[in-house]
Amino acid sequence: MGKTLVAIAAAIALGFVVTSASQAQEQQQQQGKGKGGGKGGGKGKAAPPAGPTPRTADGKVILDGETIGKNGVWTPQIGITEPAAKLEDVPFLPWAKAVYDNRQKNELEPHTRCKPSGAARQFMTPYGVEFTELPEVGRMYIFDIGGPHTYRTIFMDGRGHPDNFTPNNYGHSIGWWEGDTLVVDTVGYSEDFWLDRRGLPHTEQLHTIERFTRTDKNTIQYKLTIDDPGAYAKPFDGGFNLRYNENQELFEYVCQQANQAGELMVGEKTGVSRSSPIVP
Repeated sequence: MGKTLVAIAAAIALGFVVTSASQAQEQQQQQGKGKGGGKGGGKGKAAPPAGPTPRTADGKVILDGETIGKNGVWTPQIGITEPAAKLEDVPFLPWAKAVYDNRQKNELEPHTRCKPSGAARQFMTPYGVEFTELPEVGRMYIFDIGGPHTYRTIFMDGRGHPDNFTPNNYGHSIGWWEGDTLVVDTVGYSEDFWLDRRGLPHTEQLHTIERFTRTDKNTIQYKLTIDDPGAYAKPFDGGFNLRYNENQELFEYVCQQANQAGELMVGEKTGVSRSSPIVP
């Protein structure tokens, strides 16, 4: 009887060790997922080493995809709710800081109501963007996939900014190539969007310089300089990387303006009144 109990105890102990080892191995495997280059912001299995930067026959960098006829979209490599710049580096004017703090509690973002967003916010969605360059007409287009499903035009024909321009959410963008880097200079922004998904504010004095450098097949290094004396004490820099999602392209996306998830958009409010509109 005693030997039987000992045998049972030994079997239980062995099973516990095997189970614990199996759980530990599974946990390590799960932790390994999400550290690599899976699609949609770093989740999934680790990506294989990236290939070289795709180029045209004359050596020019391709942002569109890889080759003519082979499409891809670009998604952020950071969490989409992270700020576009380190907050300790943002030289807020007092009113701008107060607006930013309020937006952390009341996330009434225009983008969630199907409005387009310029600067860094355009790239901070889980659906990504698609670049399309048309050298024959001197244009670069950046198409949004999710949200408002709109697009931004970058004039690549050597023109400057107009003297009189009606502000809009994308502003007026002119671009040129500096080696392997696309440089985009934009003014003429409206105040009707957030600079990033966390809620950096701005005024119509906003002037941005964006730099897009495709460092390999899977990566665009996005750098942003923000100059807005109406909201910040001095210019500051931000940016993040974009990841290439191969063999994907634009798809139909319906943005529901009359959605019923009001409780997700009223922040500190305790109720939703349909008697008056909620204006972001």
